[in-house]
Parts: sequence; C-alpha cells; structure tokens
Amino acid sequence: MEDLEAEIPDLVEVIPETSNANSDHENKDNKTLESKVPVTIVTGFLGSGKTTLLNYILTEQHGKRMAVILNEFGESSGIEKSLTINQGGDLYEEWLELKNGCLCCSIKGKFDYILLETTGLADPGPIASMFWLDDDLGSDLYLDGIITLVDAKYIQQYLSEKKVDGSINEALRQVAIADKIIINKTDLVTPSTLDIIQEQIRLINSAANILRTEKSKVPLDFILDIHAFDFKQVTALNSESKILNTVKKSHKIEDVKTICLSEFPVTIIDISKIERWIQYLLWEKTIPMITTSDNIVILRLKGILTPSESSGIRIVIQGVQELYDLQQTHPSFNNNEIVKDKLVLIGKNLDHQKLELSLWNWMNWS
Repeated sequence: MEDLEAEIPDLVEVIPETSNANSDHENKDNKTLESKVPVTIVTGFLGSGKTTLLNYILTEQHGKRMAVILNEFGESSGIEKSLTINQGGDLYEEWLELKNGCLCCSIKGKFDYILLETTGLADPGPIASMFWLDDDLGSDLYLDGIITLVDAKYIQQYLSEKKVDGSINEALRQVAIADKIIINKTDLVTPSTLDIIQEQIRLINSAANILRTEKSKVPLDFILDIHAFDFKQVTALNSESKILNTVKKSHKIEDVKTICLSEFPVTIIDISKIERWIQYLLWEKTIPMITTSDNIVILRLKGILTPSESSGIRIVIQGVQELYDLQQTHPSFNNNEIVKDKLVLIGKNLDHQKLELSLWNWMNWS
C-alpha cells in the first residue's frame, strides 16, 4: 500500500443504531472478544530485555496457558526454547516459530494467550497487521496491544541514529507505535539520565503509558489484557486526556512527534468526512487542502469521535501505519465523566497548525 496510485475506495457509512441495538452490539462485542485468543506483541531494540520479560511473564502466577511466538530465526532459537519451563518444572508453554509471517490457528483451544517476540530490528507495524483483523474475517486471534522495551543505557543512541535513505529508524518506530513502553535496565544509568530518557520518549509518543524497571520485571496488568485495539479502549483513551492535555502543540525528537487534535468546531461529527481525511493522511501522505504539506508519515493513530449528540454512541478509531479501523460502541461511563472528541497522531513531518487548519476546513466543507 506504500505506492498507492488507485483512487481511494468509496466509504461505507457508519450508521448509528437505536439504543436497544447499541446494547446488543456491545454484548456481541464482549462475547466475540471472549471467544478469541489475545495477542501481545513484545518489541524493542537489540538487548532491551524482551526474552527476559517473556520468561518473567511465563514464570509468574497468572493462570493463563501461554504460547510464545518467535518472529525470528537464528542459532539462538534452540537456547531460547530451553527457557520456557514454569516454576513447577512442567513445560506448559510452547514456543512456536513463524515462517514467512504465517501462524497456524490450530493452537486455539490449546492456549488462551499468545506473546509474540519480534526481532530487535523489526518494524512492529506490519507484524501487528497480521493479527489486527476484522471480525468478519473469522480470525481466532485479536491484537491486545504492542509493548516496547527500551534499554536505558543505549536508547538515546538508538533514537538519534540516522538512516541513509532518510527514513525513520527502527527504535523510533518501535517507540512511536507502542501502547505501553518499558524503560528497562534503569540500574545502569543515573536518575537524571532516566528523567531525560523518559522525557525524550514522551516527546515521541505522548499517548503511551511509560514504566521504569530493572530486569524486565513489571506488573502483569500493565502489559496483558490492555485492550488497546478494541472498543474497550474508549475508557483508556479518555483517561489519557490528562497526559495529552500537556501536549500543547507538538513535541518531537528527530522529526517524530505526537499531535493531539481536540476542541472540534462542530458538535456532531460527519464520520465519513473524517474517514476520508484520515485516508489522505495514511495513504496519500498529504494533508488535505494544504498545498504546502510535507511528505508526512503516520505511524500511529487513535481517537474518539461522537457521530450523534444524543445517542451516546462513540466511534473509536485505531490506526497503525497504513492500516486503520473504526469501531462503533456505546460505552458506559461514570455519571460525571465527560468523553471529549479527539484525534491523536504520531508520526513524521506533522505540523499541528497545518493539521488543525486542514481538519477544521475539511469538516466544514460541504
């Protein structure tokens, strides 16, 4: 999809349902998720502690039957297999190798959770697209979230590396696409350096939760069952507002930054218009109605939109590189909780003023 030349396809309108239908829709979504096996992608640059994290998870008391998938090959594969023994000495995990990006779904019924460890140089975007599928395709798996580990001692060096072709380096991509970020090996640097590292990471990805640790030890609820790519993410996105509100305009490092668009100029949002605007960003890599827009690159996109003021319906938007999805949900919130419309964009060559002007004009354009 990188060199898309065909016309953007016609959109299928998202039609709000009645209140009873909303309840049925939400119950159906819950049932669908319960019947699927969640997949957590664990990524991070070389030496960040991914394998240590996986073995820590496997030896913790969580009551889950887990499969670990290695998305890499090499002489170390046999060594890594020998590390999958649980605390009782019984081999209840199984390491599965992905050949040519294919996973046999016959594992359903054997496991109730899958951890996928990527190679240190992998771009997690295409890997995520293997699991982030529409329910209509009948997949037995669903993507729960992307976890990125960073090595506190070397991450600043990795983030600043320049690619010969000018593209975004792997470490930046991994940080930008993450739902949760673990700063590992904190014992190897000073507290002041840790603060600088966390600020740099926050400037790249202002939407991800960040945790500091040593030896890859983290609370399991920080990385498992986080529902980063389904309708349950509405509440999480709303709670992220406290963080995103600190992003006044944009923050950046090496031209990768987080942009948050909110305070929309209309009360009721035309979802089909928004979707068309997003398609231009992701596929054409241009900002609509802005003649001087740069060749933008969107690594991650997420948002909450309100298509109808009275129905309580929310449209959750999730995007990873050129792939995006819209889900309709009717969440239940606390009585005093206010859900504000927002779009969060993480990528390269993003200009807050241009994006805001473009979207506002686009929404008012008939």
